[in-house]
Amino acid sequence: MTAAWNKRRDLAVSILIAELAGVVGSVYTASSIPAWYAGLEKPWWTPPNWIFGPVWIALYALMGFSAYLVWEVRHRKKEAEGALLFYGVHLFLSSLWSLIFFGLQNIGLALIEIFFLWLLIIYVMILFFRVERAAGWVFVPYLIWVSFAMALNYSLVSMQICNSSSLFNCLSPLLGIK
Repeated sequence: MTAAWNKRRDLAVSILIAELAGVVGSVYTASSIPAWYAGLEKPWWTPPNWIFGPVWIALYALMGFSAYLVWEVRHRKKEAEGALLFYGVHLFLSSLWSLIFFGLQNIGLALIEIFFLWLLIIYVMILFFRVERAAGWVFVPYLIWVSFAMALNYSLVSMQICNSSSLFNCLSPLLGIK
């Protein structure tokens, strides 16, 4: 096999691994959107449901491409292995959010989880930037989208659980804060 073929294969595998994380998450999402999610009160700026699928497919492809860029330099840069390990953990958390939000229909716990996912995305981006700058830049649209998703998740918690009061006022009794 030629080096060019190996690169194409590695790229395809990287994208397929990322897309697989999306497929795992979509198992919990697909059935909940027309029933449970459709019945939630949402902020005016919520995108239409049809936009989420194509955006996530594109973002998972970008994540896979980003991981591929790091994979390609793993022999020259020892930090690549650690970066890819955290990338794998991040893929797990990405799928876990879908399970919590759509599968368990627990938007409060999903908000906490997406916050930790968001922090991990930033950390993975930093690691990717250190290993291969382009890989870090490719993660930027994903960070923006997850930031938007976190804001939407926050709004849903505020509207459904907190009756539009501030999240702090809503959750403070649960946290023992007066």
